[in-house]
Parts: sequence; structure tokens; C-alpha cells
Amino acid sequence: METPGQTEGDRRQDAADTSTGYDRSHAVEDYLKAIRHLQQESVPVSTSSLAQHLDRSPASITNMIKSLAERGLVEHEPYHGVRLSEAGEREALRIIRRHRVIEAYLIEMLDYSWDLVHAEAERLEHAASDELVERMASALGHPEMDPHGSPIPTPDGELADNLHPALSEVESGASVIVREVSDADEERLRYLAELGLYPGTRVEVVDREPFEGPIRVRVAGQERSLGRRLAEIVRVEQEDVEHSGDGGEDPSADN
Repeated sequence: METPGQTEGDRRQDAADTSTGYDRSHAVEDYLKAIRHLQQESVPVSTSSLAQHLDRSPASITNMIKSLAERGLVEHEPYHGVRLSEAGEREALRIIRRHRVIEAYLIEMLDYSWDLVHAEAERLEHAASDELVERMASALGHPEMDPHGSPIPTPDGELADNLHPALSEVESGASVIVREVSDADEERLRYLAELGLYPGTRVEVVDREPFEGPIRVRVAGQERSLGRRLAEIVRVEQEDVEHSGDGGEDPSADN
């Protein structure tokens, strides 16, 4: 039976719960990850932005936040928003580590392409044991970054959040190095792969069209155009003056 006010995300989750016996602890982990992600933009996180991010109804968000607060995982300020408690932060970093180690393992050991590992890791991060994840990390030589350039938290929960600017913010004439790419959209990742925009790639911003127009960049000697929204998911760092190569390679490629 459909509940009034449900979003499509709510309905999909209810269907999954019924058909698979979905453990509600998975939802807790997803909420904690989402809150931590949104905290990088604003603290506290508004319930409306959390609802939009997770595609859940306001009622579903309110109920889960109440449950998380009762468990000491978040601090909720009515009419202001929610933030992770120390316990919530530790748990969020634990699940982020699991996700990013699994992504790295799928690419390095199982030949997955970088556009497919996010969805797979979303499923596996809840099921894999801590021991299995640590064995994966050991087999990989304890990587510090995932395939998309995102830092992997240490087993002790330490994480160096690198808040690099988006490519869309870089001025014409600047040379930058791609450091991180959002892994949430498979089609965008495939297109960025076609352009050669992997972490470590050197990029020169040739021109920026006005009025939110496209950005022209030079990658490996070839000029390419990116829409502003696509450029927003590519995080970059000003090029080191000693950097001389074009860097970057497909993380899915054979070593």
C-alpha cells in the first residue's frame, strides 16, 4: 500500500525491503554517509537538502533523524538541521573506507571499469566483513586514494579531506591537475574517460564561454569542450611548477 507523500525513492526502498529482507542498518549507514557528504557544503545539514540527496520524503527523513539522534549518531537542531556526532562521524568514515577500498579492489583485482564500481561498492559495502575489507586493502598495498581520486580513510578513522576547487571555477590560461572526480554518475564517468580526464591528468583551461557556457580545455594536446555542470564534478589542483608530464591514466587499465 502506497503512503501519501512518498517519493519514488521511498517506494523503491519499500519494495527492496519487502523482496530482499533489507536490513535497516544499511539505511542508517546510507544516511550517515549522506550527512557527512552534505556537511562539506553546509553545517548543519538541512532536512530538505538531505531529502533531496537521498530522494526521500520529508516524513521519512524526520523519522530517521529522530532514530539516529536517539542512538547518539547525530545532533538535531529543530528548524535548523542535523550534524554528525563524534560517534556518527566515526561510523560514517568506517563505511566510506569500506566503499572506497572495495572500489579500488574491483578495479585492480577484478578488472572493473571506473564507471561501474560505485554501484557495485554501494551493494557490497554493507555486506562485506571488516576482516574482508582489510584483507582487500592489504592485497592492494593499503591505497590512500580510490580510483576516482577520493582519499580513503585509515582504519583508525583519519581522513584528509582535500577540498580542491572545481574545474568550472578555474580561470582561462591556468594549468591544473585533475585530483578527484565524482563517482555518482556512470554516463558522465564514461564521457570523462573518453576525454582522458582521470586523476593525475594535466589540463589547460583554454577558454570559458560567458553566461554559463561551455569550458574549452586542452588535454594531451587536444582541445575538448565541457559543459559547466560536467566541469563542476571534476576537482583540480593548481599545477606544480615542477610538473612536466600530462599525467593521468585510466585507473581501469592493466598495470
